[in-house]
Amino acid sequence: MISVALVGNGGIGSQDHQNTMYRPAFERHPSFELVDDEDKAEVVSVALPLAERGAAIAAAIRAGKHVLADKPMAATLAEAEEIERLAATHSVVVVPAHHQRFGAALRSATAAVRAGRVGLPWNVQCDFIVAGGDPAPTGELVNFGLYPVDVVSALLGLEVRRVHATGSPELVTLLLDHEHGVTSTIVCGRIPALRDLPPGGLAVHRYRISGSHGVLAVDATKPALRVRTTTANGPVWTGPGTVDALLDVLAAGISNGHAALGPRDAVRTQRVIEAAQRSIAVGQPVAIGAPVETGE
Repeated sequence: MISVALVGNGGIGSQDHQNTMYRPAFERHPSFELVDDEDKAEVVSVALPLAERGAAIAAAIRAGKHVLADKPMAATLAEAEEIERLAATHSVVVVPAHHQRFGAALRSATAAVRAGRVGLPWNVQCDFIVAGGDPAPTGELVNFGLYPVDVVSALLGLEVRRVHATGSPELVTLLLDHEHGVTSTIVCGRIPALRDLPPGGLAVHRYRISGSHGVLAVDATKPALRVRTTTANGPVWTGPGTVDALLDVLAAGISNGHAALGPRDAVRTQRVIEAAQRSIAVGQPVAIGAPVETGE
């Protein structure tokens, strides 16, 4: 069993992902056991307020701990890049909580696109819309934007070279230019509550991947059942959830020394999010340079 200590129970605004998501997932996962002493833990699950998160993760890495990092992994690109560098230097596994990419439908879609089932992809369209819940004081671009940006990155395996963003703190549209002339469009944000969804539930999470030999449409909220009770009404996964799959990745990474999701993925998404913020501020597209290789 891999020992895990939970560090912090804060996030953006009123979020407590530690107790609503990570603690239950660690408790039911066969590879992990929770301990109270951080010094004796092999893994720390860091879910501190965003302003404190990057420094705490860096300190854990220096102490030789593996890390599960709440999203976003860090408040700034510079912090994320430093975490990537430290993780490589200290040979520890750092897994950012980009768990949406591990939904069953998206895993199948990623395998299909990478296998050439739609030919050469040329465009991805995505809608990631949450209904109800507490608005993020940072704006929903910072709060939610990394999820679809990360999924599109996983689907295509191509770096983003230019970002054009527009919208409001609640709802943002990202127009991304990737390598090799591939494009993607992401609509992301929060709308008012809907009667048939729990507060903060995903109203729409879908992708349309167009390629030279076909189009693949993906509803990432499936497969699920809709369950109605006297106290709740909403979708329930028919198998392991995305956070359970995230912990599978963490456990495998600790076992073999390299996780399928790591700080480089967080750096890529943070680079796009910050470029989108600049684009909204100046009202025009913002170019992103080629990433610097770290020798990981």
